[in-house]
Amino acid sequence: MPDDVTEAAREPRAEAVQRHTIVVLPSDEARVPGRSLVLAACLMATFMAAIESTIVATTLPTIVSDLGGFDLFSWVFTIFLLTQAVSIPIYGRLADMFGRKKVFFAGVALFITGAILCGFAWGMVPLICFRAIEGLGAGAVQPIAATILGDIYTPTERGHVQGLVSSVFGVSAVVGPSLGVFLIQHVSWSVVFWIHVPIGLTAAAMVAAFLHETAEPRRRSIDWIGALLMLVTAGGLILALVQGGGFTPVMLGLVLTISAGAGIWLALHESTTREPMLPFELWRHNRVIVVGSLGSCASGAMMMGISAYLPAYVQGAMGLSAFTGGIVLGAMSVSWAAASIFGARIVARTTYRLGAIMGGVSLVAGCLILILAPPAAGAIFTALGSFIVGIGMGFCTNVFIVSIQASVPWHQRGAATSSTMFLRFLGQVIGVSGCGAVLNATILQMDPGAGRALDRMLNPVSRAALPPPEVAHLTDVITSGLHNAWLLAGLFSLLALLFACLMPARLSPSNHAPHT
Repeated sequence: MPDDVTEAAREPRAEAVQRHTIVVLPSDEARVPGRSLVLAACLMATFMAAIESTIVATTLPTIVSDLGGFDLFSWVFTIFLLTQAVSIPIYGRLADMFGRKKVFFAGVALFITGAILCGFAWGMVPLICFRAIEGLGAGAVQPIAATILGDIYTPTERGHVQGLVSSVFGVSAVVGPSLGVFLIQHVSWSVVFWIHVPIGLTAAAMVAAFLHETAEPRRRSIDWIGALLMLVTAGGLILALVQGGGFTPVMLGLVLTISAGAGIWLALHESTTREPMLPFELWRHNRVIVVGSLGSCASGAMMMGISAYLPAYVQGAMGLSAFTGGIVLGAMSVSWAAASIFGARIVARTTYRLGAIMGGVSLVAGCLILILAPPAAGAIFTALGSFIVGIGMGFCTNVFIVSIQASVPWHQRGAATSSTMFLRFLGQVIGVSGCGAVLNATILQMDPGAGRALDRMLNPVSRAALPPPEVAHLTDVITSGLHNAWLLAGLFSLLALLFACLMPARLSPSNHAPHT
C-alpha cells in the first residue's frame, strides 16, 4: 500500500488543531512506524467480534443441554444483538469526543469481561446477562476498529484495507463452526468464550503501543439524555423486530409506542443540544453519508434475508446434508472477501458510483438466481447464486464505508462510521425478521399443520422415514415459502442498486475532499 503523505491524510490533523480536539498522526509510515501493526491489531479485534456469532451458534445446543432452559434459547442471541446494536452510535460519538484508544480499550475490556463470565455461567439467566455485557463490548470493538483504520490510511488506501477487513469476516464464517465443534468435543464449552481473552488483550496492547493520539485540553459535555433516548429508541425497535412474533399484540404495540415516543423526543432534544450524541448535520448536508448509510441498510437486509435461510433451503427443499448447506453459504463468504479486495482496485481507478453499481447489479443477479432456481437444479446452481451475492456485498460494503469515511473530517469520522454500521446492522435485523415473516405466512397459507413435519425434513434420517408423497408436498411448501421470502430480499437488492445509482457521479478516492 502506498505510504505517501497526502492532503487527505493531513486533513485530520489540521481539523483537530483548529477545533482543539484529539488528533491522530497522519498516515505516513515513516512518522507512524507501527501503522501495519495497528492494522493487524484492528483485524484481530474484528475477528474476535466476528467469530463470536458463528462459534456460539455452533456450540449453543451443547451449552443448553448442560445448563438447561431451552425456552430461553433465542435470548442468548437476542440480548447480544440488542446491546451491540444500541451501543454502536454512542461509542462512535464518544470516540470523536475522547479519542479512539480510550473507547477501543473500554470496548475490549467489556467484551473479554463478558466472555470470561459467560464461561463461568451456571445457568441460562446468568449466561444471558453476561452475553449482554459481551454485546456492549462488541458495540465498540468493530466500529472503532474501522474508524481507527479510516484515520491512519488515506482514502485511496482505505479500499484495500476494508478488503482485508471483509476477508476477516469470511474467515470467521468458515473457521467459527469447525473451531466450536473441536472445542466442544475435546475441551469444554467454556473455552468457546475464553479464547477471546488472549486475542482481545493482544489487540489492545498493540493499539496502546503503536497508535499515537495526542489531545488538546478542552471541556467536554456528554449528552447523557440523548444517549438514553437513543438506547430506548433503537432497543425498542430491534426488540420488536427480533422478538415481535412472540409478543401479544398489546405488548408489541406497547414496545413500538415507547420506541416511537423516545425517537420523537430524541429528535427534539438533539436539535437543541450543543454537543449532540446523534449529530444530524451529518445527514442534512452530506449526500454521500445519506446514500451510503441507506445503501448499507438495504444491502444488509438483503444479505441476511438470503444467508439466514440458505442452509434450510439446501437441507429442507433439496434434501442435502448440513455440510453441503455450509458449503453453499461459504461460497458467499469466499466471493465477498475476494470482491472486496478486487473491487478496491477498481474503485481506486474509477469512481465510487461505478463500484457501487457493479455491486448492486451483482446483488440483484444473485437474488434472481436463487428465486428462480428449483430444488432440482442442485446445489451448484444455488452456490452460484450465493457466490454472486457475495460479490455484490464485497463491492457495496467496501464502497459505502470508504466513501463515508472520506466525506467527513476526523472529529466526525467516528460518528459517521458507527451510524453506518448501526444502519447496516438494523438492516440485517429487518431482513432476517421480514423474510422470516414471509416464510411463515406462506407456510401457514399452504399447510397450517406442516410445522413439525417441516422440522423432520431438515434431518436426513427422519426425512427418509416420511412417505414420498408427503416429502413432495413439504418440499413444495418449503420451496414456495423461501422463494417468496427471497422475493422480499430481491426488493432490498433493488433498493441497494437504487442508492448506488444516487452516489455522486464523478467522486473517487483520489478527488474526495471531506465536508467541514
